[in-house]
Amino acid sequence: MPESEKHHIRSLNVFSQMADSHFDRLTRGAYVQNFPPMIDLIAEGDQSDFLHILLSGSVELYSSWNGRETTMSTVWPVSTFILAATIKDAPYLMSARTLEKSRVVLLPSSDVRETFDADPDFARAIVTELAQCYRSVVRNTKDLKLRSSVERLANYLLRQQKRANGAAVFTLHTEKRRLASSLGMTPENMSRALKNLRAYGVQVDGNRVTITDQSDLEQFAKPSPLIDDYRV
Repeated sequence: MPESEKHHIRSLNVFSQMADSHFDRLTRGAYVQNFPPMIDLIAEGDQSDFLHILLSGSVELYSSWNGRETTMSTVWPVSTFILAATIKDAPYLMSARTLEKSRVVLLPSSDVRETFDADPDFARAIVTELAQCYRSVVRNTKDLKLRSSVERLANYLLRQQKRANGAAVFTLHTEKRRLASSLGMTPENMSRALKNLRAYGVQVDGNRVTITDQSDLEQFAKPSPLIDDYRV
């Protein structure tokens, strides 16, 4: 694995504080692969042989049951997935596929667990990362259970606007069909929700979103840091 890519991995919170010797040993068995769009990387139910680290591109985590499929989340670089299965040595609970050309590092799960036992700083970072993932699941569950579909969409748009530095005009980087699935909606419900949000100053043209009445939208959405602020 090139040193430049080791630097990207080392910058992640999970790996930043571990001993150099342990990091070198952990990455010695790693390898990097380029994947074209719409390639399945892992399948739910399979054993977690590798911890994946996305260096570039994007990856959809999704799940299926009884002929139905839903998007769980979208992974953006640079980040790991799916960490819990690796540490627990358990089957994946989600599948993953590339959404675009993506570059992925694969770390053998057995090496990750061995390093977890040997390096206390790495172990603490892993626990912190898993705690953050758990809190994200709680937030997502609250979003699904406490809000209507239109309220979920309104708050999602406000979160995306915040990531765009508060710009009144910004671009959605997720296909609307996948966005609807991740918000627990059908594409038809998504279309109706977007129309309903016009009354609160939201205009959507393709993937381009314009918010013309910030106050009205926020008053309707009622964003909460205990649901919407993933830094807390």
